[in-house]
Amino acid sequence: MNDSHIGHIPGGYEEILRDSKAINFGMPSDMQTGALLSVLAASKPQARVLELGTGTGLGSAWLLEGMDDASVLISIEANREYQDVARRHLGHDARLQLVAGDALRFIEDHEGNAFDLIYADAMPGKYIGFGHSLRLLKRGGILVLDDILPQPNWPANHQAKVDSLLQTIDELSPREFMSVKLRWYTGHILITKR
Repeated sequence: MNDSHIGHIPGGYEEILRDSKAINFGMPSDMQTGALLSVLAASKPQARVLELGTGTGLGSAWLLEGMDDASVLISIEANREYQDVARRHLGHDARLQLVAGDALRFIEDHEGNAFDLIYADAMPGKYIGFGHSLRLLKRGGILVLDDILPQPNWPANHQAKVDSLLQTIDELSPREFMSVKLRWYTGHILITKR
């Protein structure tokens, strides 16, 4: 099995990758994570999907690829320059709502409908406000965390944050949440609400 071969690349992906390199965006989601996101999104018809950390839209492109026409993706990014790349290449898709702002404030303040799938690809929702991400999951919803294994662009103190997050996940009640840790590519954790 060759899991490095990705058979289908979403529309706009190559253009987003090119523009990401042009602005020296150094935190792109890898293609394997993208393919996983696409499959998870496809498993959730008529879904409400939340992406914390649009970046330049590479993960967004994969999520949109898997989503059906009745699904919606809300993607939040604090850096407008990064999110403008996503807006330029994906903004035509009516299923996508790009929110320029503070992801932590969004998850703290969000009431209303919960989410079927959450991709926490930023500090907020993963290392800060993790409990809010869990609270926003619908029953049967899935929270996806990536970049759990050491990465070359990690700051010196980042491993302690990862260790604390792993301990928090290990302490979740199995009656409320199930999780699996995957030593695959950048390292992934999937959590579902029971």
